[in-house]
This record gives sequence, C-alpha cells and structure tokens, in this order.
Amino acid sequence: MDRGEQRRIVERYWAAMQTNDWREAAAWLHDDFVLKWPQSGEVVRGRENFVAINANYPAAGRWRFTIHRLVADEGGVVSDVGVTDGAVVARAITFSTLCDGKIIHQTEFWPDPTVPHDWRAHWVERASD
Repeated sequence: MDRGEQRRIVERYWAAMQTNDWREAAAWLHDDFVLKWPQSGEVVRGRENFVAINANYPAAGRWRFTIHRLVADEGGVVSDVGVTDGAVVARAITFSTLCDGKIIHQTEFWPDPTVPHDWRAHWVERASD
C-alpha cells in the first residue's frame, strides 16, 4: 500500500473518531489491532477493548479532533492531533502502522502541557496552537 493510501485511511479513521461513534472508528482497525500507551505502560488489544475504553471515558461533552499534521511514509503514518471534550484539551502524537487497508498497530503519546519557564522568555514566543 502506498503512502497516499495509508494517509487516506488514517484521515478516515480520524474523521470517524470525530463522529464519536467508536464502532465506526473501530471499523478502520485491523482484526489484530494493538494500541500502546508508553507513558502509562498500557496496551489495548482488539477493537472491542478500543470501543469500550472510548465509550466509557469520563468526558465533559462530545470529543472533537483537529488534525494538525499527518506524515506518511513506507512505514506508516504519524498524526499530530488536538483533542478536546470542552473541558480537557490535549494533543496526541500517534504512530500508525497499516496492514490490509486497516490500522494494525498504534503507539500513542499524550504529552502533558507544561508551563513556560521565565528564564528563557526572551528567546521564545508563545505558539498559537
């Protein structure tokens, strides 16, 4: 599968996530799907566990996903996505590997926002996104 096709599949996955229909999103996942969250040391195996986690996540409202950037190469697709439910505002960096037209593996990093340090203020400017 070429990088353009991989990119389109991941774009469709994020579009399905935007609907908050977790089964629709899971339709883009391979039968042998595995999701890893390195920061918490957790592994999610299979579509049903993916759906259950998203359906049961304590949210303040509908989840909205904003794709900031997608980069595709022969190895897969990297997504930089903003995520919010109106109360939580986060950013996820997701590495997706595809097989047979589906996402078979994801490693997802959820970096916590940090407070800018005063000591470097005169060398930086605040980012708008």
